[in-house]
Amino acid sequence: MFEFHQDRKRYFDIQVINAEKWVIPFVEEKFTLNKGIQVLEIGCGEGGVLKAFVNKGCTGVGVEFDKSRIDNANNWLAEDIAAGRIRFVTKDIYKTSPQELGSFDLIVLKDVIEHIHDQQKLINRLQDFLKPAGAIFFGFPPWQMPFGGHQQICRNKLTSKLPYYHLLPRPIYKAILQKYREPVDELLEIKDTGISIERFEKIVRRTGYRMLNRRFYLINPIYEWKFGWKAREQVFPLAHIPFLRNFFTTCVYYLITPRASDL
Repeated sequence: MFEFHQDRKRYFDIQVINAEKWVIPFVEEKFTLNKGIQVLEIGCGEGGVLKAFVNKGCTGVGVEFDKSRIDNANNWLAEDIAAGRIRFVTKDIYKTSPQELGSFDLIVLKDVIEHIHDQQKLINRLQDFLKPAGAIFFGFPPWQMPFGGHQQICRNKLTSKLPYYHLLPRPIYKAILQKYREPVDELLEIKDTGISIERFEKIVRRTGYRMLNRRFYLINPIYEWKFGWKAREQVFPLAHIPFLRNFFTTCVYYLITPRASDL
């Protein structure tokens, strides 16, 4: 397992910086983040991405069902919590309601949608928490990209760094994970939920949204901290070739809004 994922405080700090450098500028190309904008982050972890928005003058609510991560967030963001700039809810998003969480100008899902089983159900439900002129940000790795199976959580040097083997047929993939004593159930679940560019865009259209902005990365911005690699957008014309682009695009950013929105 990479140290990047072992040191949760370091990961939190990197998420803050990455969101300030890449996520927020992407959102602001099409959506104005005035002071007081209300932001909901689903699957917020320790709240690093949400903290970047709070630093911008927004107020935030983070939803996360892993209590250990919220415990960290409550510790690291105690000052913001005390000031009413941010609060956290330890629940599954399906077990919450607009009455409990509120209504938001912006909803953020970064590295979350690829872990959801019924992605269309979730994306459709997000409208319940969105103000009429609101928008939703998604950032995720396409399933077919070299490390779309989240191999970075593996412990063995070979299985953590070998690209594309998550695309092998399920029995072969499972046998490899078992041989090297990796977290089989977790990685197989990711194989079940992985999402492609085409599937995501199809769900967006089907659930009544329109796209405000999108960007494909050949080199994921977060790799600056993982590997020391400079972020790089996907090259033309590869970014426009359906299916094939999934294999060479390590990250995608989207900003969507309901079709009836005035944005």
